[in-house]
Amino acid sequence: MADEKKYYLPEGLPSPRALRTGLDAEFWAATKRHELVVQRCNSCKAFQWGPELLCHACRSFDMGWHKLSGRGRLFSWVRCWNPVHPALKEACPYIVAVIELPDAGNVRMVGNLLGDPTQNPPFDVAVEAVFEDHPDATLVQWKLAA
Repeated sequence: MADEKKYYLPEGLPSPRALRTGLDAEFWAATKRHELVVQRCNSCKAFQWGPELLCHACRSFDMGWHKLSGRGRLFSWVRCWNPVHPALKEACPYIVAVIELPDAGNVRMVGNLLGDPTQNPPFDVAVEAVFEDHPDATLVQWKLAA
């Protein structure tokens, strides 16, 4: 039997696309390499997420990207019982998590928490990024760290 591609959430959801401005293109390029990056100001070194044209801290337009370890802390989470898209009709429940990234000034990123959708993970538990390759995008998911 051939290996079947299995995704955390069912197929049929629209894949995220890079912004037409190209502002987040490096983020999506990094996910394809299975790397996690966030914006970092080249002037004041402040981190930020999501991508913006200017630094939230010093207002500089000199923005760059910084590679992260892929490790974080579970800041918050919610179990979703109601499908927000027709493809999710049979996929509920699933967990959406807010992840704090200590090696990026504690900026926060949202993603799915993999594993048992009925789990009750403690806040501040260690998590790590998991890269889920789709034909037209690589998604960042999260799992509890071993």
